[in-house]
Amino acid sequence: MYKIISIFSCVLIMAACDVTSDNEPDKDINPKVTGTKFGISKVPMEEAYTALKTALNNNDQIGIVAEVDHAQNAASLGKELGPTKIIFFGNPNLGTPLMQKNQLAGLDLPQKVLFYTEDSVFALYNSTEYLASRHALGGEPSLTQISAALENLVGGAIQNDLSSSFSQSVTANEGIETVTSSQDFEATYQSLKTIISENENLSILAELDHQANAQSKGLELRPTKIITFGNPNLGTPLMQESQTIGLDLPQKILVWEDADGKVHLSYNDPEFLSMRHQITGSETEIDQISNALQNITNAAAGNN
Repeated sequence: MYKIISIFSCVLIMAACDVTSDNEPDKDINPKVTGTKFGISKVPMEEAYTALKTALNNNDQIGIVAEVDHAQNAASLGKELGPTKIIFFGNPNLGTPLMQKNQLAGLDLPQKVLFYTEDSVFALYNSTEYLASRHALGGEPSLTQISAALENLVGGAIQNDLSSSFSQSVTANEGIETVTSSQDFEATYQSLKTIISENENLSILAELDHQANAQSKGLELRPTKIITFGNPNLGTPLMQESQTIGLDLPQKILVWEDADGKVHLSYNDPEFLSMRHQITGSETEIDQISNALQNITNAAAGNN
């Protein structure tokens, strides 16, 4: 069972130096996940994970907001999965400007780093190039700060240089499904939460009020909330095929109100995630997740 955690932060801030490798990575070790940066750790996974966690705790501008041990969740179901853990951390001072430009950026916040072992120990995270292209954030100054901080933090934890995956950019809004609600913002969000809570196969893992986080820093943002929930019975088989999809699990739904007062629910298309992580043998699970997300968002939107 996933640990239920409420998230109250967005993205990180930290002075940093560039530790990106100038050399292209060996094709055999490149995870080939579009829009990511990765590194091979020179130290054991737990040591690298602990080093990152310690660095985050030692920086008063960064808050750890969630940790998920995918392998432990799999084991609780009697399933096998190699070491796979993810940590979420952030600061709304940098996340809010991204969402002010495009609220859909909240679907990819807060920042997160996945650690997994597959022959070597890998650290993997979404690049700022990915965020910029997917959410049309080009030119946003905070992206440069976020990129440098991530490179410094992760590179220091794994004691090695970082490399970029084979492709960094996607098209605007690629892999994002959006449903427009017939209800107001709070009614939509509460409907969504109730639907998930009443489904015995799902567990709410985290709730994040991006608007409240922005206001806590004296910043403005239209109503924007995200809810994260999971079903390890469906997620574990995907990670058994490709551990990297742990970067995009568990599933999440963003509820947001646009400038015209219309309310929308947005989520990552499971088909997009399967292509991003090169999953080809889990069609049944992908279809089940897709159908579930469609049914949940349409019901929450009052469209059934």
